[in-house]
Amino acid sequence: MNRDFVLEIGVEELPARFLDPALTQLQKLTGQALQDNRLNCGEIVTSGTPRRITVFVRDVAENQQSLLQEVKGPAVKVAFNAAGEPTRAAQGFAKSNRVKVEELVRKSVGPVEYVFAVKQEAGRPAADVLKELAPVLIGGLHFPKPMRWGDLDMRFARPIRWLLCLFGGDVVPFTMAGLQADRYIYGHRFLSSGKMSVTDAGAYFEVMRGAHVIVNVTERREIIRRQVNEAAAREGGQAEIDADLLDEVTNIVEYPTALCGSFDKDYLQMPEEVIITPMREHQRYFPVRGADGRLLPRFIAVGNSGNDPESINIIRAGNEKVLRARLSDAAFFWQEDLKTNLADRVEGLQKVVFQESLGTIYEKVLRITALADLLAARMGAGLQEQGDTTRAAFLAKADLLTNMVYEFPELQGIMGREYALRQGEPPTVAQAVYEHYLPRFSGDELPATLPGRALSIADKADTIVGCFGVGIMPTGSQDPYALRRQALGICNIILDGELVLSIKEIVEQAYRGYAGRVQMKLSLEQVTGELEEFFQQRLRGLFIDRGLSYDTVEAVLAAGIDDLAGTWQRGQALEKFRSDPAFDALLTAYTRAHNLAKKAAHDKVDAALFDSAAEQELYQAFQSVSESAWAQINSRDYGAALSLIAKLQKPVDRFFNDVMVMVDNDLVRENRLALLKKIATFIGSMADLSKMVIPNR
Repeated sequence: MNRDFVLEIGVEELPARFLDPALTQLQKLTGQALQDNRLNCGEIVTSGTPRRITVFVRDVAENQQSLLQEVKGPAVKVAFNAAGEPTRAAQGFAKSNRVKVEELVRKSVGPVEYVFAVKQEAGRPAADVLKELAPVLIGGLHFPKPMRWGDLDMRFARPIRWLLCLFGGDVVPFTMAGLQADRYIYGHRFLSSGKMSVTDAGAYFEVMRGAHVIVNVTERREIIRRQVNEAAAREGGQAEIDADLLDEVTNIVEYPTALCGSFDKDYLQMPEEVIITPMREHQRYFPVRGADGRLLPRFIAVGNSGNDPESINIIRAGNEKVLRARLSDAAFFWQEDLKTNLADRVEGLQKVVFQESLGTIYEKVLRITALADLLAARMGAGLQEQGDTTRAAFLAKADLLTNMVYEFPELQGIMGREYALRQGEPPTVAQAVYEHYLPRFSGDELPATLPGRALSIADKADTIVGCFGVGIMPTGSQDPYALRRQALGICNIILDGELVLSIKEIVEQAYRGYAGRVQMKLSLEQVTGELEEFFQQRLRGLFIDRGLSYDTVEAVLAAGIDDLAGTWQRGQALEKFRSDPAFDALLTAYTRAHNLAKKAAHDKVDAALFDSAAEQELYQAFQSVSESAWAQINSRDYGAALSLIAKLQKPVDRFFNDVMVMVDNDLVRENRLALLKKIATFIGSMADLSKMVIPNR
């Protein structure tokens, strides 16, 4: 009969961010290990809490599957002589595979017959295999910051304190980290009664529940979600549940109990971000909003001490005290910061270093002001928007010198907006100060105003170009200045706003902003080249996520990305057009021209050298189609342009049917190649169709 298997690694409290990746690793490692060792099993479930990492495998076979292995040897004519007697080659092969010569079998592989050694290895008991696998699974887990403890050489996320390992009702004995695996576990640190015995692997989850531990992460998360919502509803409000915060809270408790606390309503006079930030980022509380959407003077905390009323009251009082202190500090910072205008803080940015090779924040403000002004003009800003952009750029970084942002860095930009509004700046300026940090993370909101978009792009481009210029580039998983995120932010802003901007111009102007102040390691040409590839990588993933086929993406990216919005529109048009029967004609015309065009030395066509009607027809068709198609391209109607270009298929086909391109006459040959190159280059300005997969119709 099959039996369940469970392995629990008991540890000192894990950081919340360590748990989910560890469980993902453990599930993958376990599945691969059981497969490699020929142990059939059912579902593999990983679970965990701050104090344990567990894998539970249902219905593990009692024994490994037997292994039947055929090893190919020499050809029969080499293994046996003319008399049919085994040669030294056959004898050596049989000996190396531990079979008798007479047990070798003959099999044909194609036209040649070979000898094979057939070996059958009986399956070992699962208990013996699991005894070897368990330490491998534990040792295979990797963490961002592993540690050592005691005099052990082993490294793990936190010190291991016990090991449970059962196959059915039997202990799977092994030693690791100075511990002997057994059938004992420890439940909740405060609510359980110490060491507990698990009689059978199948009873593991029931025993854990009895020990006041909800070991299943998904179940624990849903319990917290339900309890938080119920606690908020009892206060007449609705909890604001942030997904990341919910995951974090899930991974710092074993037996969750949600409770509601309160704070002085006078604090609600401050901007709500000032209240929510210490709640969420520092205390792991869930804010509560009323029916009108406004914050209530309430919060929901999640404890780890069960439902005892006395304990809940103590925890509530402690959380209220801590939050009261943080909000009191915030109120003091708020009042003090309002005493100094943002504009008066800007000079102080001369003492704040942006990056040691790139100067101060004040110098950055000067650069992004100039770049944002240019971008606003390119985006069609009127006088008012142009002035708002300039003013917002000047104030953009001033809140870095406020007490509030010093204490809560997450509020940069947010506090700039709030202080600007209360100090009489126009709302559009204040909003642009906030928006220039957007987007801050994947899925975040994008700038909605023209000054905000211009300033956000300018700020991000200044950082990216400066870092690349001095040789600070992302490598592997290392990206300390978040350059990938900032480049993706620029792409999303341009695509969302359908902005007609030149990436090359942005890079050039940002690079020139450093002239005379920073010694660049890379030239403008080198930075431009590096960033073209850098932005292509961002666009590749972005376009695929937005629904374009991989080969469509490759085709439009190869045609150039200087106009990001245009590149996306070309991709959309090509993706739609590829389902049209005319696409086959377009692809055929391009492929035939493109293949020979590679041999052309130039694209200068001399009509006087044509000596056939097919040449003349193709040239005239190209001139007519290209003129009409360019008009559509310039108006950004790329679908119409593709339909026009597809009309070249018939004259291209006739050209190849009637004309020999590679003739002996050098002038005629080069002229025909030039014509094909001209056509291929024109079509390639929309997309490099050689990257496309030929459809099966």
